Amino acid sequence: MNILQKYIQQFNFEESLMLLISKGIKLLILLIIFLLSKKIINFLFKHTVGRSLSWTIQTSARKKTIEHLLHNCMHYILYFFLVYWLLSILGVPVSSLLAGAGLAGVALGLGAQGFLSDVVNGFFILLEDQFEVGDSVEVGAITGLVSTMGIRTTQIRGFDGTLHFIPNRNITIVSNKSRGDMRAQIDIPVYTSTDINKVTSIIQQVNKDNIENYPEIIGSPNIIGLTSKPSGQLVFRVDIFTKNGQQVHIYAEFLKLYHEALNKEKVDLPRITGNTIEVK
Repeated sequence: MNILQKYIQQFNFEESLMLLISKGIKLLILLIIFLLSKKIINFLFKHTVGRSLSWTIQTSARKKTIEHLLHNCMHYILYFFLVYWLLSILGVPVSSLLAGAGLAGVALGLGAQGFLSDVVNGFFILLEDQFEVGDSVEVGAITGLVSTMGIRTTQIRGFDGTLHFIPNRNITIVSNKSRGDMRAQIDIPVYTSTDINKVTSIIQQVNKDNIENYPEIIGSPNIIGLTSKPSGQLVFRVDIFTKNGQQVHIYAEFLKLYHEALNKEKVDLPRITGNTIEVK
């Protein structure tokens, strides 16, 4: 108790209060300067880098991707300086800490090894133009549209609306479905007794009557004809090539048109019961 009393007596409350107020004011000024600087830099970025990219001969998606990436880099640098100044105001000897512990040790301690892997992989993804913002891609088990490409992570919006955040170092194999024409492969189950010539004639007529109403279709539908699936089920196959991103829509539209025409001409088709197809 005597030690505590001596400490309290020696403690300068006025000096400590002034120090606390001083640091509080400095932190407040720092935050105000940071927010103002961020707004100014964002404005300058938009009217310099943004406009400069608009003059380059690249696709709009790639321009958007590069702009997002540079914007993220700028934000990382700003927040790094903010943390550095905050620690300095609070009296943490950041420079001495870095010098004493060694840059490599501190970097590894903060998990910078993974961060650097993300940055390097993200750089090569951009350099090799593997995908861009708005592309339909498949990365591992995730399929969707590229929403944002950052310096550390890539955001992919799934077709069900889920937003996936993927560290760039985990992106090893990318299947880009937005480069070139895509195929809508339509398989119509048939019986062994089905008149294939009649089916072919009906499908040809449907294509002739409707193809001009779908400008997203590339060329003419390719009628493969009778083939079989690995399960042994006989199908009548038609391949339709479309502009990227339109294959699902065309598949649904023409499957509907084919079935309506076949039913109208009294062509008997197998019915799906549960997980099996009726065999006749």
